[in-house]
Amino acid sequence: MKLILAEPFKSLWANRDAFEAVEALQGQVYRELEGRRTLRTEVDGRGYFVKIHRGIGWGEIAKNLLTAKAPVLGAGQEWRAIQRLTEAGVPTMTAVAYGERGANPARQHSFIVTEELAPTVDLEQLSLNWAEQPPKPALKRALIERVAQMTGGMHRAGVNHRDCYICHFLLHSDRPIQASDLRLSVIDLHRAQVRERVPTRWRNKDLAGLYFSALGIGLTRRDKLRFLRTYFQRPLRQILREEAGLLAWLERKAERLLQRFERKYARPPQ
Repeated sequence: MKLILAEPFKSLWANRDAFEAVEALQGQVYRELEGRRTLRTEVDGRGYFVKIHRGIGWGEIAKNLLTAKAPVLGAGQEWRAIQRLTEAGVPTMTAVAYGERGANPARQHSFIVTEELAPTVDLEQLSLNWAEQPPKPALKRALIERVAQMTGGMHRAGVNHRDCYICHFLLHSDRPIQASDLRLSVIDLHRAQVRERVPTRWRNKDLAGLYFSALGIGLTRRDKLRFLRTYFQRPLRQILREEAGLLAWLERKAERLLQRFERKYARPPQ
């Protein structure tokens, strides 16, 4: 069994079974699946997000493996990703409680509690109208560079996200939003993988997801080049020469993701 508690949960759950205590937490439920529950709760006037994993069963594990997907077995993946990103200086969530018990991976009971990041706006919401109402150029440039810095830092730290979309980058809005003073945090790391080095395949999947999620916000060629230069930390000519295959693949992959998305959410004929 693993159990790590910081305040206020260290005091709140003193002399209690932490696994029973976390199951008793009340609040707004954001996701309720057979094997996972996500909710927002408050303690002493502060907000926290709670993810409880109860095991996904051998059937689900087998299905994931047969389709070449890495199954999410518990809260440990998110805990490890948060620790690695924090060590690498990539802004993310702050975990204040983590627990894991059970040797059977199909029935493992685990949880993670993170401090709420508020007030914030995710970049998908922020950029919804950019195609029609472009933001100030300085703000757009600063956001692109900051996302590229964070994504590059994440990958260099050995973490691949697996849900790397602009909606999972939160812009802190507790003070006026200015290009010269942006604070972003990357969230939703429950599927993230942590290694010494991110395999090229998984790095590319993250980049494709990020590009796909930004297709509709009015990115120019110059915007894309700015991202690449910051992400790779190399001169553009060198990037365009050495990463030509990757860049062509990203265009094709993002287009396929867009087509799949449109088919899935297409309105039925009237």
